[in-house]
Amino acid sequence: MKKITITILLICSVFIFSSCESDAERKVRNAKLKKERKAKIIYDQYFNNSLRTGATPYAYCFGGNRSCSVWGCAGISVKTPYNSDVMVTIKKDDKVVRHAYIKAGNTYKFEFTNGTYQAFFYYGKGWNPNKVMKELDCGTLKGGFIKNVSFSKDKPQRLDNVVLSYKLILQQNGNFSTKPSNSDEAF
Repeated sequence: MKKITITILLICSVFIFSSCESDAERKVRNAKLKKERKAKIIYDQYFNNSLRTGATPYAYCFGGNRSCSVWGCAGISVKTPYNSDVMVTIKKDDKVVRHAYIKAGNTYKFEFTNGTYQAFFYYGKGWNPNKVMKELDCGTLKGGFIKNVSFSKDKPQRLDNVVLSYKLILQQNGNFSTKPSNSDEAF
């Protein structure tokens, strides 16, 4: 009987000792749970959020989209896929000179003077205006998608008195394919 009691006591002690977590472990677990709850709240708040086509949420950093009214104008027209909104940035000499939010299935046209430009495409769903994208000279770039996020780009294109049209829709025998990109390149 004594042997059984000691064995039971030993098993209970091991079980109690192993099931107890330290203060440090509990704090880590609680911090992780708090972070997950906060992420879920943000996701629930923004998962259906979008902006209007032509919105310029980064205007405080890159300026607005001006039209071209001088001789020697070019442009870029972008038609988005039906299943994703797209933030388009247009760079000249590695600096963003135009940007616009384009809702799924919509078209937007950028205008600018003749020159060499490169288009970047930031796809996604659920616009969170507080999402930090990058630190730039103008400050913290805020606003980004929360799901189905991807970045792509085209090579730089010389545009003289023409409008380059992008249809970001998968097409059989299409003549355009983007290259992978990332937020550091796009912004």
